Amino acid sequence: MATITLDPNYGYVLLAATSTFLMNTLHTINTGKFRKAAKVAYPAAYAPDSRTDEAAIRFNCAQRSHAQFTENQVSFLASLMLSGLRFPLTSAIMGLGWSVSRYLYMAGYSKGGDGKGRYNGSTFYIFQLGLFGLTVYSGVAMVMGW
Repeated sequence: MATITLDPNYGYVLLAATSTFLMNTLHTINTGKFRKAAKVAYPAAYAPDSRTDEAAIRFNCAQRSHAQFTENQVSFLASLMLSGLRFPLTSAIMGLGWSVSRYLYMAGYSKGGDGKGRYNGSTFYIFQLGLFGLTVYSGVAMVMGW
């Protein structure tokens, strides 16, 4: 049986990963708050297009922010965990940056209006692409024996 020895700093990677679970909970609370204010009953995922009031727009923005988070969380976590095997501190810092950026994205997008508040946290793409790059590099390095 093979043994894998992890750098003790990999614990920081696990903490960064855990921060995304907290972010998902914050998204759930945020979306629920705006759902209640907009009076959008379950199981409707969004307020109908016929509603143009601020409460409906803010709910739709909060809901879209949450959906966009969940669309990205899985691939982000995979790249965080894999790149963290070779670059634990760099990966953990990038993971924390991703979570902070996702919070800013959620808070900005939930302001409603034209939805451009989400640009406040769009830096998450930099962290996510950076982790993807580190994961690719780690795989190539293993194959090439670097």
